[in-house]
Amino acid sequence: MIAVIADDVTGGTDAASACRGAGLRTLLSFGIPLSPADEVVNVHVVALKTRSIPAQDAVRQTLDAARVLLEAGADSFYFKYCSTFDSTADGNIGPVLDALSDLLNVGSVVTTPAAPSHGRTVYRGYLFVGDKLLAESHMRNHPLTPMRDSSVLRLLGAQTARRITMLDLPVVRDDSDLLQQKITDGSTCPRYLVADAICDDDLRRLAHAIRNERFAAGSAGLISAIARERARSEAAPPALPLPTRSAVVAGSCSEATLGQIAAFKQAGFPWYELDVLATPNPEALEADALAWFDRTPTDQPALIYSSRSPEELAKIQAVLGVERSAQIIEHATAEIAAALVRRGVGRIVAAGGETSGAVVKGLKLRTGLVGREAALGVPWIHFGDAFAILLKSGNFGDRDLLVRAATQTTT
Repeated sequence: MIAVIADDVTGGTDAASACRGAGLRTLLSFGIPLSPADEVVNVHVVALKTRSIPAQDAVRQTLDAARVLLEAGADSFYFKYCSTFDSTADGNIGPVLDALSDLLNVGSVVTTPAAPSHGRTVYRGYLFVGDKLLAESHMRNHPLTPMRDSSVLRLLGAQTARRITMLDLPVVRDDSDLLQQKITDGSTCPRYLVADAICDDDLRRLAHAIRNERFAAGSAGLISAIARERARSEAAPPALPLPTRSAVVAGSCSEATLGQIAAFKQAGFPWYELDVLATPNPEALEADALAWFDRTPTDQPALIYSSRSPEELAKIQAVLGVERSAQIIEHATAEIAAALVRRGVGRIVAAGGETSGAVVKGLKLRTGLVGREAALGVPWIHFGDAFAILLKSGNFGDRDLLVRAATQTTT
């Protein structure tokens, strides 16, 4: 069994979707599993929420999850972090990699944030978002993890004291045993190998080269290739029906999500904006939103959102502070999601990593079976027949994703 530990909720769904897409039966747990799963699966993904918490807490939670997965019989591990390397000089990617490497007693660890299908590529150790260097992309001014450097080696080097070397593109594409030798040469000296990859075939080569390694790390790109390397022929699962009444809860301030919200409004469906400046109280925000929802038609999907443009978000944070404004929104979002389910909503679409984490927390979701994708890296997760959820990273999906996910009938 492949064990995947992700540092945030939508990262976990992205990795789970990649493994499910390779034909592997995949479970997804939100938070540390209480015990090994009874169900026989090829992959068990654990989605934590450790990306932006203190490094020592991230390490502790990750190791607790890893120990449960070891007890469940995992024979290989993957630490899934964001394809834009979301982190700071304090972590948490480096400290978690160090801790897992020690727990699993491994030497060299191959890692790459490359995910070409999402426009993330690595060349000469530099991370590109589309045709821009990471530090020149939208991530430069991220409110939690502003990325001001594009060198993966330097970014990781600020977070760990261990040796870091590069697997450049000529090595990755070499048809001899050079790539394998570069990986195994470090077995007695712990180090990280940052790999170039500019297309899916580069990831396929990497996955084949590390097929017998116990630990690797990176974005959903590499775990997808690893899953396909491991996969066996399986019959396609049948389509699963989706519960009828749906709601969308959005909090991401990314360009993609803002466009998806605009498309939802243009489709003529009801929507409600959470105004944290006018109502800086989570209980009052929740009460107003639910009073509005109770007046909406039951046969139409409804949208409740707190997403703002970068300029509007900056104004909110200037008045309330970054931490307080985030806490108000996350608390209100969690309570709203739980109340929506009590009102008969059987399908929720959550847009944004922090929003998805709040929704999962509010609904107390634990472990579900991964279904088909609504968009690349965005799978439905089924909890029996009565409830399904879609957790979307802020930047993922085409403009019509929210409309499509809220109205489709099967997955």
